[in-house]
Amino acid sequence: MSETTAHSDPRWQPLAADEVARLLAPAGVRWWLSGGVALDRWLGHPIRPRSNVDVSVLRPSMRALIDSLPPGYSAWADAGDDVVAVADVPEDADLHPVLVRDDASGAWVLQVNVEDGVDRAWVYKRDPRLQLSWERAVHDVDGIPTGAPEVQLVWKALRPRPEDDIDKDAVLSALSAEARAWFERAILSIHPHSSWSIHVRSPLAPAKASWNRSRRA
Repeated sequence: MSETTAHSDPRWQPLAADEVARLLAPAGVRWWLSGGVALDRWLGHPIRPRSNVDVSVLRPSMRALIDSLPPGYSAWADAGDDVVAVADVPEDADLHPVLVRDDASGAWVLQVNVEDGVDRAWVYKRDPRLQLSWERAVHDVDGIPTGAPEVQLVWKALRPRPEDDIDKDAVLSALSAEARAWFERAILSIHPHSSWSIHVRSPLAPAKASWNRSRRA
């Protein structure tokens, strides 16, 4: 089952954010809401319906998180066109993404993605040149760790879908000047061919970037 297929699987019954927090509390590892659900929580209201809920963890923490799941929940690994129980996967397998299932209902309730980081900073898995301190990369939103909106938009910027455009348009105007400038610099340097980069800077008009506008003001 590919990641796209997993997201559109009709068996999804995503947990609410507070339910996710209760489920993962025993793990004792760094985790945070990510993707569209993180954007919704940061804004304080849903932007659009979400078919799934994502959290992220660092690679060394994945096994500990899986092992902490209470009875009645099982972890399944993406195996291309299908999923396999993590219990049947070799210990040294690279688990990403992992789907958590409510065994009583047979529904997927959570997707766990692997991201990179070091003690001092979050690191963009697609390009380690892009880093951000944990204090800025993950926010505490009413007691639940939530990925910063500018970081979630960078993930979406590689190949934006129409629904990603909706998310961006809802979030971008609410970002602080610092967060927006970081996002714009990030996509110009890491994803310069993204359709979103066109709105930040034209090759013929570099002064359109927000940091240049502020300098000229």
